[in-house]
Amino acid sequence: MAFGRYLAPYNNSEGRRINWINYHTGFKYVYFRMEADQEQASLSIELMHPDEFLRELFFDKLKSFRAMLAGALGEEWNWEQECFDETGKKFARIFIALKGVNVYNQNEWPQVISFLKPRIIALDRFWNEVKDAVEELR
Repeated sequence: MAFGRYLAPYNNSEGRRINWINYHTGFKYVYFRMEADQEQASLSIELMHPDEFLRELFFDKLKSFRAMLAGALGEEWNWEQECFDETGKKFARIFIALKGVNVYNQNEWPQVISFLKPRIIALDRFWNEVKDAVEELR
């Protein structure tokens, strides 16, 4: 899918050109992930720090901004403090998913794009507002 083309004209909240697909948070172990497959599309903030204490501290700090995140996005996201990737590595995530879409069906691209595009742009605005407040956790 050529999702990057649909976002290319949009600058980030600071007015800079950005690679939305490979969004750089500026924090090691903090990732914004957009994923789409034959069952769903999702957007998440993933906290991958190998130190469990620091990962939980970062998760709790973000939780203090939960209402702000919901306000910026216009919806409540799912919060999971303990997840495991395919290799068994523990991480935390905050995410939203649109179920029942298939990225391999071009007829469903408008749905996928309409789901991901406004959310990644709003997530960027939110991150720009809170990243200084979580700076000590970097």
